[in-house]
Amino acid sequence: MTVAAPRFSIVTPVFDPPARALEEMIDSVRSQTFGDWELILVDDRSTQAHVLPILRGAAEADARIRVIERADNGHIVRASNDGIEAARGEFVVLVDHDDLLVDVALERMAAAIDAEPEADYLYSDEDKVDDDGNLYDRFRKPDWSPERLRGQMYTSHLSVLRTSLVREVGGFHEGFDGSQDHDLVLRVTERARRVVHVPEVLYHWRVVPGSAAGDPEAKPYAWTAGKNAVQAHLERCGIDATADYGPVPGTYTVERHARPDGLVSVIIPTRGGEGIVWGERRVFVVEAVRSLLRHAGDVDLEVVVVYDGVTPPAVLDELRAVAGEKLLLVRYDKPFNYSEKCNIGALRSHGRWLVMLNDDVEVVTPRFVQRLVAPLLEEGVGMTGARLLFPDGTLQHAGVVYRRGDPGHAYYGDFDDELGVANALVLDRECSALTGACMAMSRKVFDQVGGFSELLPVNFNDTDLSLKVAACGLRLVWLHAAKAFHFESKTRVAVVHAWEHELLKSRWPSRPRDPYMPAERAV
Repeated sequence: MTVAAPRFSIVTPVFDPPARALEEMIDSVRSQTFGDWELILVDDRSTQAHVLPILRGAAEADARIRVIERADNGHIVRASNDGIEAARGEFVVLVDHDDLLVDVALERMAAAIDAEPEADYLYSDEDKVDDDGNLYDRFRKPDWSPERLRGQMYTSHLSVLRTSLVREVGGFHEGFDGSQDHDLVLRVTERARRVVHVPEVLYHWRVVPGSAAGDPEAKPYAWTAGKNAVQAHLERCGIDATADYGPVPGTYTVERHARPDGLVSVIIPTRGGEGIVWGERRVFVVEAVRSLLRHAGDVDLEVVVVYDGVTPPAVLDELRAVAGEKLLLVRYDKPFNYSEKCNIGALRSHGRWLVMLNDDVEVVTPRFVQRLVAPLLEEGVGMTGARLLFPDGTLQHAGVVYRRGDPGHAYYGDFDDELGVANALVLDRECSALTGACMAMSRKVFDQVGGFSELLPVNFNDTDLSLKVAACGLRLVWLHAAKAFHFESKTRVAVVHAWEHELLKSRWPSRPRDPYMPAERAV
């Protein structure tokens, strides 16, 4: 008699877990409100006498539970692959031998699959559970963020993968023990039709002595394996980049080496203003251009300065002396409209790539322009933005986040050396919008979305442009290591007129939950 394939195959490699933790894990599966599952427990030649009796007893008590007893200890990759080979379900669900599923976990995942039939990978939020059963450290995860996945295995638990695709990519690969799930998810999502985030805690990750949940430094080999997994992913995707260790265990940096093909036009609106910075008077646009040229990197550069008629001639002369043949001056004699100035600069420029830059910026990171443009060479990336700091070293821009339905700067005013929730400030990642003070995009995309809306002359023009790019199905990527100072005064009261706010809201629906930073700060 043919046994009907279940919806879910829960695969759990087992090696010497504490008896109570193992029993509770099995009970959490048996307590599921959605009953169309099988649990495949793969014993990896456990040495503790209590393990096999618990596994065998569970299989006797519930026909949906199967036990595979390995003849030798092959470690987590081989044990997991045994489970995948035996899986009969449409989807594989990865559960560790001492963790817990929330009772509605499979019900929620089944509903998400029904809503998105092309979903090939799904993941949920998670939290931690201590030995006394206390829950803490909820991780409200971003929606699908492929750039962030390169810098951190953020999807982790609960992971649900289409079985056929897991087999197609070869299951778990040897050599990635400790980060085998990161490697697998990278390979699966390279081919997945849809990746779905279920924004609800469906998994409790148990914290025990020596576990990665309680101490990220407990398994240093896992960090190395993760770095190697990211490097292999970059090579498969044809991205000319090097993966390295990030500043925090479990995080990674991606240093792209690609040189932009074609001219990069940096568009800087100005009226030639000056002020005192760090005790010295400067003409902002001159120093912005000077720092830009110093740190642009290996690019063919054009500097397009769109200047008001009130700009002192001496400032224009100094710009000519600093930038020489790279400089293109464009006069603007209308009432102030930031959007129009940028659009005119783009129209007059010659570059394949466009960088919008405020005149009160000082670039400090080497290869700054090259860093901004390199991700744009990859399919699916529509816009990039930089890390901007106030003169006192606090954050001005780390991406735009929606709070209570309105856009604002993420981590505004936090210190530059802070990590952010789940290390968000040391990771390249997707975001909802980017600031016009420093953003890069291709001319093709800029033209496709119609540039900046001149109906928004002062505020929200950058958010509007970002949302137009995102509406084309393109990703907006904030680059944590592309750094510049922005001398916009923190004490200046920003004047936002009600009509500007209403116009933005009329063009774009409000977002009660930010898709990429649902928990910008710890709660």
